[in-house]
Amino acid sequence: MYTVPDQSGQFVVVTGANSGTGKEAARRLAEAGARVVLAVRTPAKGEQARAEILARHPRALLEVRRIDLADLSSVAAFADGFELQFGSNFLGPLALTVRLLPALLAAPAPRVTTMSSGTADFGRIDFGDLQWQRRRYVPMLSYAQSKLADLMMARHLAELAAERDWPLRSTAAHPGYTKTNLQTAGASLGRDKPSRLHGVMSALDFLPKQEVGPGTEPLLYAATSPDAVAGGYYGPGGRFGLVGPTAKARITRRALDRTANARLWSEAERLTGVSVTAAH
Repeated sequence: MYTVPDQSGQFVVVTGANSGTGKEAARRLAEAGARVVLAVRTPAKGEQARAEILARHPRALLEVRRIDLADLSSVAAFADGFELQFGSNFLGPLALTVRLLPALLAAPAPRVTTMSSGTADFGRIDFGDLQWQRRRYVPMLSYAQSKLADLMMARHLAELAAERDWPLRSTAAHPGYTKTNLQTAGASLGRDKPSRLHGVMSALDFLPKQEVGPGTEPLLYAATSPDAVAGGYYGPGGRFGLVGPTAKARITRRALDRTANARLWSEAERLTGVSVTAAH
């Protein structure tokens, strides 16, 4: 099992920290000494997660803050209307990252780790229809696009840091096939009932899968290991890249296209109203 290095003095924001890999990452980072903000959409669930972590680690430094990454008004000045998965998985995290840049660059050895997914390999970025307004909406393909966008974001942030001589290290990770509420409850996509995405995940139930603990390790490695490199991508190194100890993950060629990565970043800035130039 990966041992998180000492994080004393580090300030960490973990989105989606009330359950799954987010909660596990928050627990283990706090256990390693970090001050952790549980950034969650529902504060009550965040407080429950905080209480559960404190029950195991009474000295953990934890606070709960509300943020809805599908609505950038909670990230600061976000208008409703974005396709939910693209907004919550990609636009929200990018806007949050840009707004945190001044604080990040003022910190010693800052790092941003973006959670992608193995489905990024199947993703396509349609610059003419990022919001799925012209195409027939397919939840799984929309999810794959958003996760490819996350990987492209992490790669471009690493490029920006190198170009501008920032001390920031941008990395990415994916959890393989980890048993979280995405598989057990399905992604509701803003509805009361599970979407077709749940059916797709259920159909893949024959694949090897792992618990939340090992599924969180690539994220923790990418966020804390001194060996994790800028622009690096980490995931399970076992069967089909779905389970097992952390290893370097293959980066789909679409995320290796520096021109496309820069274009997507620029489009995200336009959509969200944030700007790297304004932030720093």
